Amino acid sequence: MEMALNPRITSWRGQVVWLVGASTGIGRATAARLHALGATVIVSARSAGKLDAFVARHAGAQAIALDATDRDAVRDAAARIVAEHGRIDLAVYCAGTYRALRATAFDLDVALQHQQVNYVGALVLLDAVLPVLLRQGHGHLSLVGSVAGYRGLPQALAYGPTKAALINLAETLYLDLQPRGIGVSVVNPGFVETPLTADNAFRMPALMSPEEAADAIVRGWQRGAFEIHFPKRFTLWLKALRLLAYGPYFAAVRRSTGA
Repeated sequence: MEMALNPRITSWRGQVVWLVGASTGIGRATAARLHALGATVIVSARSAGKLDAFVARHAGAQAIALDATDRDAVRDAAARIVAEHGRIDLAVYCAGTYRALRATAFDLDVALQHQQVNYVGALVLLDAVLPVLLRQGHGHLSLVGSVAGYRGLPQALAYGPTKAALINLAETLYLDLQPRGIGVSVVNPGFVETPLTADNAFRMPALMSPEEAADAIVRGWQRGAFEIHFPKRFTLWLKALRLLAYGPYFAAVRRSTGA
């Protein structure tokens, strides 16, 4: 049985949940799942149209369109949520971008875009919600990383380092916030069928639907997990690879990917 490193969430009814990056994919599916469980769901992303469509299908949900890297917009949104709902019980950073990139065709603009959306946006959310959570003395902060952040992988030159940074960030946040009664988790999915993975030209083992991913994430929050990773038949194999020395690791990756 996995040790609960965070307070378990036994009921979602009335929980105020803010998901940044919830217009498509994992974020949207997770928002829908939490809404079905009775949470008060606030969804944010750049696409106002997609957010409005979500709200139209999920009565009582709220949309706040914003750019996740705009610190003033994110601060204003956090203040609005607290003014209207009194608190933030769970803040989730699930905004992300992905484009396959290798050193043989390096593109600085692509790499920097990944840094801004995948990592800097998470820092912007921290800036907005940490004062709220610390003042409350409770709540939960969750960052959506990726198994691509475990170790270096082919075609992940722009994406992988940003997800590795999120994993490290979540670990450090946990050490600071857990003693203050605030939960912290990192979500490390394997391959999920989303707009970000639609252009992958390679076979994606153990591919999951966004709805399956959302169920795994919600179950992880409920049981108080720190790291929520799935599907286990894929992620446990990658975790085992983390234990290898560099020589065997590089050889194993080349054999399995053909890189």
